[in-house]
Parts: sequence; structure tokens; C-alpha cells
Amino acid sequence: MREEVINWFKQAEKDLEAAEKNLKIKEFYIVAFLSQQAVEKALKALYIHKLKESPGTTHSLVFLGSKVKIPKSYYTILRKLNPDFVIARYPDAAFTIPYKLYDKEIASEKLKLAKEIIKWVRKQLK
Repeated sequence: MREEVINWFKQAEKDLEAAEKNLKIKEFYIVAFLSQQAVEKALKALYIHKLKESPGTTHSLVFLGSKVKIPKSYYTILRKLNPDFVIARYPDAAFTIPYKLYDKEIASEKLKLAKEIIKWVRKQLK
């Protein structure tokens, strides 16, 4: 496996680990952002592995998922996580500031969904 693929996937795993740590300290908006980032990086690892080219600078989980032929059943997850790339970071991206938008229940769900996608990607990379 190419080193680039390994690096992208390792960073995805570290982002997931950081999301778990932030859940424990109640930084829920960070959990949402890192969950999205973990999935994005995992999908980019798989994209490079399968297509043998760079995925570019896209942040669209749906686009990346379509390129790596993710099962249709996972598209709902990708759509749920996709907005957190922006909403979890910018005060003008939603109707409130990010840290007020997320609670433990929402953050826990985002993390659970991210783990599901990363588990699938891990299987594809073997």
C-alpha cells in the first residue's frame, strides 16, 4: 500500500481519537468537526488507494463516497456529517455560534457515524 494512503488513514484515525477525547471534555462542536474530518481523510485514503490519484482539495463527503463506490446505505451518514466541516467552525455558518449548536447527544451520534464509515474504509483497504 502506498505511503500516502497509510498517512491519510493514520491521520483519520488520530482525528477520530481526538474526537473521542473531546467528547469526554464536553467540547461537542470539536467532536462534530473532527468526526467529519476523520471521515474525509479516510475517504481520501481510499480514493488514492482505488483511483491512484489525488482527490484534490474537496471536502465533500458525498463526492468522495461516490468516487470510492461507498454503499448507498452510507450516503445518509455522509450527508449528516458533511455540513460540520463548516458549521462546526464558523459563527456565521448557522443560526448560532458553533459551541452552542452541539450537545452531547448530537456529538455522540456524529462520532458513532464516523466510526461506522471508518470501519468500512478500513475493510476496503485490507
